[in-house]
Amino acid sequence: MGRIVVSDNVSLDGVIQDPAGDEGFERGGWVGLIKDRPGVSKLALDDALEAEALLLGRRTYEWFAGRWPSRNGELADRLNNMPKYVVSSTLENPEWKNSTVIKGDAAIEVSKLKQERNGRIVVWASFQLVHTLMEHHLVDELRLKIYPIVLGDGKRLFGETRDKKPMRLVDTKTIDGDVAFLTYEFVRDA
Repeated sequence: MGRIVVSDNVSLDGVIQDPAGDEGFERGGWVGLIKDRPGVSKLALDDALEAEALLLGRRTYEWFAGRWPSRNGELADRLNNMPKYVVSSTLENPEWKNSTVIKGDAAIEVSKLKQERNGRIVVWASFQLVHTLMEHHLVDELRLKIYPIVLGDGKRLFGETRDKKPMRLVDTKTIDGDVAFLTYEFVRDA
C-alpha cells in the first residue's frame, strides 16, 4: 500500500502560495532560488529519489511540466522519468512523460491509487489537493520546509477542517542555517 507524503515549502505563518514568485502573487518569491540553497536542493532530490510517484494538482502539474522536460541532471532525470499523477477535471492529454490524469472524485481516486502503488507518493505544492486529501484522512506524512518569513497574506497549507488532525513529530532538522525541516506523521488511532 502506498503512503501519501506531502512535502511543501511553508512560511512561518503557514503560507504556501507562490514560493518561487512565478504566479504573480504580490508577496511571491519568498523562498529564493533553490539552487542557492544546497540543503533544500538536496531535500528536493531526496524526495524525488525516495518517491514511487508524484501526485499533483493540475496547476502545479502544469508549472512543473512547463519547466522540467527541457532540463537535465539528476533531479530532472528522476522527475521526467518517474510516474506522475495529476488530479484534474479539465486536463485531457498530459504531455509530460509518464503522466496519468486522475478524474472523478479526488478522494476516491487517490484512495484507489494508494491501494495500487507501493511506497511513497509525494505531493508537492498543490494546496487545494492537499486540503482535499487531509480532509479525507489520506495524507500519511507531512514534510515541511519552514522558511523564516511571515507573509501575512496568501493561500495557506491548512484550510478549515471538519475535525482534528492529530500528528506526531518524527524528525526535525535545520537546513541551510535558517530553514526548519519538520516531519510529522498523522496519528490514526487518536
